[in-house]
Amino acid sequence: MASSNLRAAGAAMAICAACLMASIFGEAAARQASATPQGQAASTAAVPQSPQGGGQGRPQNQTPKDSDVQAMMAALPDKAPATPKQPRKVLVLARASGYVHSSIPVAARTVEEIGKKTGAWSATISYDAAVITPDNLKQYDAIFLDNTTGAFLDDPDDQAATDARKKALLDFVRGGKGLAGMHAASDSYHGGQGAGRAAQTDPALNLGTWPEFNKLIGGWFKFHWNDPQHITVKIDDPKSPINAPFKGQPYEINDETYTFARDSWSRENVHVLTSIDYSKMSDEDKAKEPAATARTDHDYGLSWIRREGRGRVFYEAHGHNEKIYAIKPMLEHVLAGVQYALGDLQADDSPSAKPGTKVTR
Repeated sequence: MASSNLRAAGAAMAICAACLMASIFGEAAARQASATPQGQAASTAAVPQSPQGGGQGRPQNQTPKDSDVQAMMAALPDKAPATPKQPRKVLVLARASGYVHSSIPVAARTVEEIGKKTGAWSATISYDAAVITPDNLKQYDAIFLDNTTGAFLDDPDDQAATDARKKALLDFVRGGKGLAGMHAASDSYHGGQGAGRAAQTDPALNLGTWPEFNKLIGGWFKFHWNDPQHITVKIDDPKSPINAPFKGQPYEINDETYTFARDSWSRENVHVLTSIDYSKMSDEDKAKEPAATARTDHDYGLSWIRREGRGRVFYEAHGHNEKIYAIKPMLEHVLAGVQYALGDLQADDSPSAKPGTKVTR
């Protein structure tokens, strides 16, 4: 592995030579951040922003750190794996109504810059759930949920607006468009939010609150190993073009790592791309997962795709730490996943298990 890439990724991702060959990283990531955009022009349109933005009514920071942007720009993919069938537009929704991740601004900028450099799409970034309306969504081909948490579409003062936004999102995807989500997109619409450790140890608190969305995104968060948890990632579908950046080889990563409630996440509902290699975890780390809500099958998906009506969904569970957005193979994985959601990249999205299949890891 090229040492320049290790420096760019920092502690977030340590890929050993036995797990990933240097060819995965290709040329050194130290490209100029001011490189001229290629292909389809990207535009971040001015979108009215809601003042409440973040959790507990606090405005969200919308400006990434310069150092994070520079590291991300140096790790951008060189080209898209598929040629867009037509000019594509992606709406990046970055509103968090629960915990607000500091990585949200750089994640949003990452989606914008990937599209700008590769020509795969143009992006609009918004921190306002009011943009989720049927009329506004007509101009977009996919929505990217950037670490959205809590009831991110809800207006506590207007139930009719809340219901309309939820319907607009579901209709958008089911009608043939795409949805992509990263990390805390799955920490949305479930019980126990704000309850802290209690929600991780009490199954009664760990229930979905918007079943259609819970199924749409693939599951809801129930517990995480703290950043920088060391995880060996298994490539479940080495033939998928979305996993091409990993060359069929497992890799190691350090980040906050989500697990999903047993009743919410299943291979019967999603096509698994990557998952935790549970056999590589230490007994000490395994014991950190509260026994009361632990997955007895030890099956922990990390990224997946699925069909929803005529639309497509891609999700990647990592992305808590800003350094994740400076890892070239991860950004290539996200690029391919979003292109799948857009309908430009064909991939097997059949469920990874038939109904009633028992899975034990």
